[in-house]
Amino acid sequence: MDNKEKLLEIFDNDPLGLLDIKSAPSDKQTADERLVKSFLEVNEFVEKYGHEPQKSFNVHERKLYSRLKAIREDRTKIMALMAYDEYNLLPTQTEEETEEVHSIDDILSNDNLGILDDGAEEIFNIKHVPKETTMPDYVARRKPCKKFEKFEPLFIECQKDLKEGRRKLYPFKDEQQIHQGYFFVLKGVLLYIAEVGKREKIKGKVNARLRCIFENGTESDMLLRSLSAELYKDGRRVSEYKDRLNEQFGGVIEEDTENGFIYILRSKSEDPKIKEIENLYKIGFSTVPVEQRISNAENETTYLMAGVEVVAEYQCFNMNPQKFEQLLHNFFGKACLNIDIFDERGNRHTPREWFSVPLDVIDAAIGYILSGEIVQYRYDVDREMIVAK
Repeated sequence: MDNKEKLLEIFDNDPLGLLDIKSAPSDKQTADERLVKSFLEVNEFVEKYGHEPQKSFNVHERKLYSRLKAIREDRTKIMALMAYDEYNLLPTQTEEETEEVHSIDDILSNDNLGILDDGAEEIFNIKHVPKETTMPDYVARRKPCKKFEKFEPLFIECQKDLKEGRRKLYPFKDEQQIHQGYFFVLKGVLLYIAEVGKREKIKGKVNARLRCIFENGTESDMLLRSLSAELYKDGRRVSEYKDRLNEQFGGVIEEDTENGFIYILRSKSEDPKIKEIENLYKIGFSTVPVEQRISNAENETTYLMAGVEVVAEYQCFNMNPQKFEQLLHNFFGKACLNIDIFDERGNRHTPREWFSVPLDVIDAAIGYILSGEIVQYRYDVDREMIVAK
């Protein structure tokens, strides 16, 4: 064995990076802090190079390889580090049999990382590892998607819609936005919610098992709240394509009856007290084409005596669009614009069809009304989001 191989053998047996040459820290680190820090260095390597560390002749990479290998072989470390596993580096189960513990001596002799070196009290004072009363039965992991060819056209169409402006990306706000048929972007990868299992309320929170299909040909059956947590950190919501919402109003055949239009407008007013209001939209109903209805907007108080821009319109069949409009108005009632508008004669009017609500939230509410789920939700005006009742 030559000197290089001897040196590499030494580094292979340094799972906590004790040979790193660094200035001594001013504050003493606890065992759990050292464990987490050592694993975060592995995460940083994966983020930088796009693959997990290998058993190479690069001393730093080989050291991280040995460290990861040691962690993977210890179920206790895996459980403690699962919350920090950003790149699915850790197995959810270990197939090796757990060594039986019969005495204190067994515990002390199996202290591979020197966790007990900092004093006995340290192991009962974990500060940085998330506390869990119970561990999950298993953690969802990605796997190759069966029959991905069934979903691939959906991703192609969604990407095209985004490119051509028919869909937009919005910040992810809460788990109530996660529904079957919706798209999201997680860490730069487009994903599609193919299935949503039975929703159950556990400890006051609604959860469900999902089937998530990723654009890279993988899938996962993660829980709704797990996906939500990941989207909060590094995700975006893809808006619905308005033509798809139109289709949900009912398939059109010869016997169907056209009932009018639901529309969403944006004001072009230059009045400072109107112009400064964010996410201001008019939700209305018309029995005639929308362009015809708004042709005289500059002279009508209902349009704030200013021109308007059509943001979206939905042609309605086999339904009562006036009731549909009223449902939306009631749902967003607390966000209704409260302002006085004066006509050309100086008469005062208070329009009641303008709401300060993000457009993607309005789209989501329309979807909930069409699916019948709207009764399960309410609009939180302070957080500008739809939440469960």
